Amino acid sequence: MIICCLQVMPENGYLWQRLSPQISSPSQPYSLREALAQAHSSRMGASSRAMRESLHPILRQKLELWEENLSASVSLQVLEIVEKFSEAASIHSIATDYLKLDCITAIVMACLSRNQPVAFWKAFLPVFNNLFNRHGGTLMVRENDRFLKQVAFYLLRLAVFRNESIRRRAVIGLQILIRNSFYNFQSTARLRVMLTITLSELMSDIQVTQMRSDGCMEESGEIGRLRKSLVELAQENIAHDRLRECSISISALDAVTEGSRENRWRWGEVREVSMALLRALDAGTEHALLGPMLGVDKYAAAESYHSLAWAYAHVPDLHIMWLLHLCDAHQEMQSWAEAAQCAVAVAGVIMQALVGRSDAVWGKEHVDALKKICPMVSDLLTSDSLAAEVEGYGASKLTVDSAVKYLQLANKLFSQAELFHFCAGILELIIPVYKSRYAYGQLAKCHTSLTGIYEAILDQESSPIPFIDATYYRVGFYGECLGKLNKKEYVYREARDVRLGDIMEKLSHIYESKLDGDHTLHIIPDSRHVNADELQPGVCYLQITSVDPVMEDEDLESRKERVASHLSASIRARVFDHFLFDTPFTKNGKTQGGLEDQWKRRTVLETEGSFPALVNRLLVVKSQSREFSPIENAIGMIETRTAALRNELEEPRSSEGDQLPRLQSLQRILQGSVAVQVNSGVLGVCTAFLSGEPATRLRSQELQQLIAALLEFMAVCKRAIRVHSRLIGEEDQDFHSQLVNGFQSLTAELSHYIPAILSEL
Repeated sequence: MIICCLQVMPENGYLWQRLSPQISSPSQPYSLREALAQAHSSRMGASSRAMRESLHPILRQKLELWEENLSASVSLQVLEIVEKFSEAASIHSIATDYLKLDCITAIVMACLSRNQPVAFWKAFLPVFNNLFNRHGGTLMVRENDRFLKQVAFYLLRLAVFRNESIRRRAVIGLQILIRNSFYNFQSTARLRVMLTITLSELMSDIQVTQMRSDGCMEESGEIGRLRKSLVELAQENIAHDRLRECSISISALDAVTEGSRENRWRWGEVREVSMALLRALDAGTEHALLGPMLGVDKYAAAESYHSLAWAYAHVPDLHIMWLLHLCDAHQEMQSWAEAAQCAVAVAGVIMQALVGRSDAVWGKEHVDALKKICPMVSDLLTSDSLAAEVEGYGASKLTVDSAVKYLQLANKLFSQAELFHFCAGILELIIPVYKSRYAYGQLAKCHTSLTGIYEAILDQESSPIPFIDATYYRVGFYGECLGKLNKKEYVYREARDVRLGDIMEKLSHIYESKLDGDHTLHIIPDSRHVNADELQPGVCYLQITSVDPVMEDEDLESRKERVASHLSASIRARVFDHFLFDTPFTKNGKTQGGLEDQWKRRTVLETEGSFPALVNRLLVVKSQSREFSPIENAIGMIETRTAALRNELEEPRSSEGDQLPRLQSLQRILQGSVAVQVNSGVLGVCTAFLSGEPATRLRSQELQQLIAALLEFMAVCKRAIRVHSRLIGEEDQDFHSQLVNGFQSLTAELSHYIPAILSEL
């Protein structure tokens, strides 16, 4: 059965204007029938297009009107046949193939795949509704996946049209599909997967972006109309009016099975479908809008791939595809830890699927172990999603071998990032697979690799230089021209050799390339609090500050200074979601002042997720600050030096259990504590707070804390010098003498402020 193709336009539904039958022209010697007959006889063998062009313009318009009426008539006749055939098949008064109802689905697809007049769509929705009411159980089964995907595709395609009436009918058609999913499966999981897959295919079929008059890109009108339709999909308040407008009963969306009074229709689940489709639409649009900036702004590119992976998280195949794109992008940037996390996330998707269907050597505890390595392993891959396998997509492609493949990739990438503790955890997940297969050769290789990994970990922990796997920077964005970034803060994770000047230069290059001639970029060079309302309009500001990761057991209320050696003690914990930085200030507005005037503001940032993550930067979701007074700063400085010395004296330093500290490290700290040339630190505190007028301002408790800190510092220095004397050889005797003289000189100076120090030491 042939259905003529008509071009639908927004004004009246047709490409042509309707003609009045009274139109005539002196230059029109023939009727349409006669003109066609003459053209045919005089142009035997010519194409139909050539014959059409030979007609008088008014005759051509009449021909188009005739074709329009014929096409509409044929299409409506087809719908009438489908309706009667569907009704007859439902009561089995005719014989048909009930496995897939091919005879009906083929005709429906032929109609949907061609442009039709508005009259057709007005008649189509009631027929479509009746068809699924009668045969929904058959049409929604897996054997009809191809048909359902095509129906979903064309309904979404109609949701893009300019014609408001057609778009509304497309929304009703999608709701009818959702109703049948509720009715037959009590869930929308499988249909949600199918619609998401279909939407991803549609995004390559329509125009996503368009050029503005100023040369910038914006989303197209088609995307805007599709977004509006997807929003309307979940709007309960307009559903009944739309059903009446389409001549469909308001009970059409009820999902009440025979013998039951329960309506399985749930608007909450419909909203979930709508939100899932909108996430995929927004992620795809944002990715398209980046366009040429994908190669310039690597951070935004990575976030774009991440958004796409997240939007398609309930479709395993598409989720994995975008995670692998993200992994490739990170490897190009040499962001090895982030690339490894992407590989872990892919392995996590596969492992969750296998554990969910009890088809692997792993269990839930192995998935939990993987989440400790990559906390961002998706939790959206539920059993419903796994059961929602669609033809060409789904869990059938997820195997143990593919999981092992990506675990091995993660192990390689973590090794390049020198995050060897993660490597050990990855190999511990691969070993059970080889054990179950009695693959002794592979097991031998795994255990050999583990030996090398543990030796590398030992080297990192015993090194006198603290191991630093990355540097972290807090970046604040201020300025309307920065769009969505305005007034947001991020923490960036960079390679360990990236300095503050490097990231300033990198970000300046990225954002200057995005600005037009009317805007400028300014870098705020310090970490002071920024009041966005006081900044100049037309200027984009970046505030870049170096921050330190916070250990899980660290006391953020401590007044002690933070030193790099503190990080080496927690080398096993390389997952960070809290960061801090200290900002010196004085009450008179200056940044620096004397010890008696120097305050400190400690700011603690909490990020959305933890590092290393799937992306290079994470949004700051919480920021807290605490101020320390000058006396608290002074006491904290002394306590920090005391703790550093005590750490050298008490912490084990070798795998053989030798409790002696490393001589080189101890010498460095002692020299910074008691050498004559550096006494200004401790003596400066005494001068500032224990003499003259400043001493009278101290509370009794503060004075006692300061004296106690000084006495403890000197006691630990004395003990450290004794330990040093036992460790050194002849070549270090002169240096030891210098340390002893420095300690004695320092003690004598301090006795002027704390007379009791002579008896204490």
